[in-house]
Amino acid sequence: MEKPMVCITLRGRTVEELVKDASKAKISGADIVEVRIDRLWTSEEKIRSPKKSEDSENEEFEIKINHIAFEEFDYEEAIEDISSSIAEPLMFTCRPQSQGGHFPGSEVERIEVLRKAISTKPNWIDLEIDLPEESREDLVKMTEKETKVIASFHSTEGTPSQSEITQDMLDAVGMGEVVKACYNITDRKEALRIFSAALDLASNDSNFALMGTGPGGDWTRIHAPILGQHIVYATTESGWHLSQQGRINASDLITAWEVLEYC
Repeated sequence: MEKPMVCITLRGRTVEELVKDASKAKISGADIVEVRIDRLWTSEEKIRSPKKSEDSENEEFEIKINHIAFEEFDYEEAIEDISSSIAEPLMFTCRPQSQGGHFPGSEVERIEVLRKAISTKPNWIDLEIDLPEESREDLVKMTEKETKVIASFHSTEGTPSQSEITQDMLDAVGMGEVVKACYNITDRKEALRIFSAALDLASNDSNFALMGTGPGGDWTRIHAPILGQHIVYATTESGWHLSQQGRINASDLITAWEVLEYC
């Protein structure tokens, strides 16, 4: 049974925070670290909640995400700094808002950001499968096979049937070294569809990374070795809320694999 690669999506919304978390990711067992470039245009603000939990004396806070305009941030300098400061195998991602990301600019501007990211020769680049064909071809050509491509799709509209998920993945084979898909989950029945689709794909020779966001979304991550998943995405973040979001702490993931004797 082959152990999947662990990709830790770095926490932080500044270059300094990302570099700091990269060190934690290495200790947690990351094979790859992912930098979400689109988050560099955001900041977090803690807002005191008007409600207080009845069983807690502590005040509760809500997190508000603030955005800045595209032109107000020097992304070229930031990408250069990140590339030169992180020694671990690096993946760049710049997710559009239509797929759950935070990028504030136009699609033309986002493609320019991706061009800059590729120019630094990262180990991996995430390119959505629905990018305009000509733009996507140009970006893939820029990699010159030095940078591997993740062909990704993130659905915020819900989870289709098991057969549709399987077909979505198979349709994207050849668009990158790995086909990645993430679906929004509202209940565990939908999570089971994703798990079953991953099981369908386990015998395929292509490389996949399939997951969900929501309750049960972490099932394909926990059982990734027997499902033949090529890359599993994790975090250095901890807390009970992760399972409700379909995410998992990297150290907990590796421990689970050991307990289940997957590796």
